[in-house]
Amino acid sequence: MQKEHHCRCPWLDTSKEDYVAYHDQEWGVPLYDDHRLFEFITLESAQAGLSWYTILKKRDGYRSAFKNFVVEEVAKMTEDDVERLMQFEGIIRNRAKITATINNAQRFIEIQKEFGSFSNYQWQFVGGKPLVNDLDKLEDYPAITEASTAFAKDLKKRGFKFLGGTIMYAYMQSMGLVNDHITSCDSYSKAKTAGKNFIL
Repeated sequence: MQKEHHCRCPWLDTSKEDYVAYHDQEWGVPLYDDHRLFEFITLESAQAGLSWYTILKKRDGYRSAFKNFVVEEVAKMTEDDVERLMQFEGIIRNRAKITATINNAQRFIEIQKEFGSFSNYQWQFVGGKPLVNDLDKLEDYPAITEASTAFAKDLKKRGFKFLGGTIMYAYMQSMGLVNDHITSCDSYSKAKTAGKNFIL
């Protein structure tokens, strides 16, 4: 029986089944649920200086450490929680990043109160619908854009930590604010269709 051939993005290490599943099922699909958005804000802030796959492998650890990503619960975490998490091997044990996650939860809630949801807030940076970059090869991928820089600057102004312009572009790619699947990737059309089906 002939093995089914899949065309995927050139950055993906297809030898890692969990990474392939993430690419095929999540990466680049527009997301509007605040619970999931806070999860990825947390994971992306943890990524600073590390590879995304390193964080992705610890996703369950972060879920356990940070109250299943329930933002209201994370916002209430204390210095005792920070000390406990510094001993928890399921996450990157970096004190500044742990305290940043608690801080970011508090700032996230402030945005929810101001805009009705974090989703409403973030989608304004791309005009309410996903940007489609129509990439053909690895060299075409930007590392940072004007939109991600503006997003990061506004987050910094609001008090968020560990979320610079490059990290925020990676977040925008993950959350489908931009569709950066190459045009020949099997997931390109799926992400594009998902974006068209949403009206802000």
